[in-house]
Amino acid sequence: MKNKFNIPFMKYRYILISISMVLFVASLVTIASKGFNYGIDFVGGAKVEYKFSARVSESEVRDSLGNLGLGDISVVRFGEKSDNMMSIKVALPKEHAAIGETITRALEARFGEGGVTLEKEETVGPKVGEELRKKAWLTILFSWALMLVYIGYRFDFLFAPGAVVGIIHDVVITIGLLALLGKEINLSILAALLTLIGYSINDTIVIFDRIRENESRVSPSTILNVVNESLNSTISRTLITSLTTMFVVLVLFFKGGGTLHDFALVLLVGIIVGTYSSLFVASPCYIAMYDVWPKLRRLWATR
Repeated sequence: MKNKFNIPFMKYRYILISISMVLFVASLVTIASKGFNYGIDFVGGAKVEYKFSARVSESEVRDSLGNLGLGDISVVRFGEKSDNMMSIKVALPKEHAAIGETITRALEARFGEGGVTLEKEETVGPKVGEELRKKAWLTILFSWALMLVYIGYRFDFLFAPGAVVGIIHDVVITIGLLALLGKEINLSILAALLTLIGYSINDTIVIFDRIRENESRVSPSTILNVVNESLNSTISRTLITSLTTMFVVLVLFFKGGGTLHDFALVLLVGIIVGTYSSLFVASPCYIAMYDVWPKLRRLWATR
């Protein structure tokens, strides 16, 4: 069956890879300079969420807690503005059994007893938070390693590095944006990143499977044409899958409320960069491996 598209993707592969490299390096610089805004899941502390009966500002809430001796206090509005919801995060004091009551009394003294309602309270010890943070990053690293092994076994070693490079590309750019926006990194964001990894690798495998179907025609002189044909024959499926998934995520992003907003943001960014990397990062890496691997084997054989 003749492809509906005949787009010379690989003709522009160096430009496309350059765009990815710029975004990747910019993300690393952002992460190094701004760091992550870890939630209490990963650093420990207390987090309480309040609903106010009237509109208040973050500075007013912060000022009302200034005399409690809680150290650095983070106050963030979330949800719709009309919801008047505030999230307050503090370091966990030694006597923390009644931290919610302490903060509630201070807010009621400023805004009135009927002016504020405690909606949610969470506390995590610092040692538990540090352990969870280490396990979170190890989970992502292990997922990359397992993908490398699986694709190397299921397909071919020439395919595996491109798939893993694409996943690393997606995760780093996504968390770079989270660092830039100052979004909180917590367990729900970790779940979103792992979901992103699964989504991205699925798109890449579909493209690689089509390349493998045409692998008998691959040679140094034909590889660019074969990869282009494979990309063009799968692009309809890739775009339709990405768009339909994006429609659902957009609903979560705009209507899911504060709890799901950041989760949906990660998936939304991930769908875009994941589709891009499947088309324009993983496939050029396969071509590079095809060109370089025989040379590396010959070099190793001469040692």
